[in-house]
Amino acid sequence: MNNPILQLRDIYKSYNAGRPNEVNVLQGINLELAAGETCALVAPSGAGKSTLLHIAGLLDVPDRGSILLNGAEIAAKNDAQRTTLRRRDIGFVYQFHHLLPEFNAIENIVLPQLADGKTDRAARKRAGELLEMVGLSHRANNRPSQLSGGEQQRVAFCRALANNPQVLLADEPTGNLDQTTSDHVFDVLMQVVRDTGLTALIATHNPEMVKRMDRCVQLANRTLVAI
Repeated sequence: MNNPILQLRDIYKSYNAGRPNEVNVLQGINLELAAGETCALVAPSGAGKSTLLHIAGLLDVPDRGSILLNGAEIAAKNDAQRTTLRRRDIGFVYQFHHLLPEFNAIENIVLPQLADGKTDRAARKRAGELLEMVGLSHRANNRPSQLSGGEQQRVAFCRALANNPQVLLADEPTGNLDQTTSDHVFDVLMQVVRDTGLTALIATHNPEMVKRMDRCVQLANRTLVAI
């Protein structure tokens, strides 16, 4: 594979390790994602896909194994370093948008940029560009409660992209939407990913979405297989 951006090597993860009720979730996971590649992750409910995404995004720590970003080991970084990497290099989109209800659309996209040290002016300019990219410039001043489900999720995409990450991780990003809205939101997501050259790992149960990505891997029996 040319230019791997994100690499997972021999990842193991269990819960309640060493106890009678120990649960093995991931065993020997290996995955490489190239620059600009889109990869679908499919798995039955409870198979561990959210755990895998959380480990890939440094939200959880594997029991053993390596995580490399641009060839550099990042799994062993301390909490402050991991936080910085998440903020700058990894964008997250979840099934539920998790927007802050007291802030409007543009403010929800500005906030992660301010946390990364950008000026308010630069952050608002970037947020405005992202909202225009997803067709929501006219909703910039609306709070989440004033937006439809599809609009809220598109704002969540913008927030994930606010700091120009290298990798986008999405966990059932359209799973909470009706079919028509889901199709539209996924169209927007794929267009944004293609336009920005992001590397994306997207968990989904939708076979039509899977077909539109570069490749697909399945999490089964605690390991990954290509399909």
